[in-house]
Amino acid sequence: MHRRTFTRTLVAAALATTLAAAAGCSDDADGGTDSGAQTLEKITYLTSFGNFGRDSYAYVAKEKGYFRDAGFDVEIKAGAGSGENIKQIVAGTAQFTPIDLTGGLFAAGGAGKVTGFTAVAAIQQRTMAAVMSLDGYGINSPKDLEGKTVADLPGSVVRSLFPTYAKAANIDHNKVKFVNGTPQTLFGTLAQHKVDGIGQFVVGKPTIENIAKGKTAVLLPYSDYLQDLYGNALITSTSYAKANPEKVKKFTAALLKGLQDSITSPDEAGNLLKKNVPTADPKSAAAELTLMSPFVRSEASGVPVGALDSQRVARSIAILQGSGQIEAGLTPEQVIDFSLVPNA
Repeated sequence: MHRRTFTRTLVAAALATTLAAAAGCSDDADGGTDSGAQTLEKITYLTSFGNFGRDSYAYVAKEKGYFRDAGFDVEIKAGAGSGENIKQIVAGTAQFTPIDLTGGLFAAGGAGKVTGFTAVAAIQQRTMAAVMSLDGYGINSPKDLEGKTVADLPGSVVRSLFPTYAKAANIDHNKVKFVNGTPQTLFGTLAQHKVDGIGQFVVGKPTIENIAKGKTAVLLPYSDYLQDLYGNALITSTSYAKANPEKVKKFTAALLKGLQDSITSPDEAGNLLKKNVPTADPKSAAAELTLMSPFVRSEASGVPVGALDSQRVARSIAILQGSGQIEAGLTPEQVIDFSLVPNA
């Protein structure tokens, strides 16, 4: 009896060890601490343009775990503007990025008719495009641009949209000379008065004033005349959106949560940007976000952050068609998947 009891004890102990090991494997497979990291989907996110404060909300979403909670392991890379960002999304080298929605309309409705991308949320409810100058350069109104030289990236939204803005502002765009610039040189070129103005977003005001010590920025916002145009919008590839609609919604919600945190607590966002991008200036980043806040939160009551309205987009298309900048036939649904837009 003693021997049989001892044997049963050994068998029970071995069985308990086996069950414990199996339970451990089961925990890992079902999302334990180690497997949780393994099951996150790795994706690449491009900022809209460089690593300025206006794009810090992506770093906020990552640092606060919003992407992780949504099921994503996100690598954030510096974007190079709407045109280049669209190319990477279509090619599949990045999965999400914000682009200027007007730039998306140009791409989809222009002569080249780029396809393969779709917008799923608004970042700014109004365009932030502008011509920027400095006090003393002789530019204080749109009419003052005639006879002046403006630097900008080839194919940038500010530059591409200028003829439409000029028509609305009643100036002759042919009397304004555009020269090529790069993201790295635009601010310095303006500060040294090598040009009279540059294409820029309105949130660039703190950056240029930090570079051009003692000078005040002069801004000519396109939204003064083109009020239906949206600013940046989040895009993904059409194929990814069709195959993964719920993932798109989860990623969008996480990013917009970071966006709301950033405009609510811009100083915190600036510091988180600095943590990830050592060359960033947290004070300038916070100032950019403060300026961006009214563009993110719509003045229209009840419009949630991220929303896109098909009628507004249709009016934007009509404006661009009226100025001859895109061809007839483009519809909002060709650029935006409204079934994925927040609160759609």
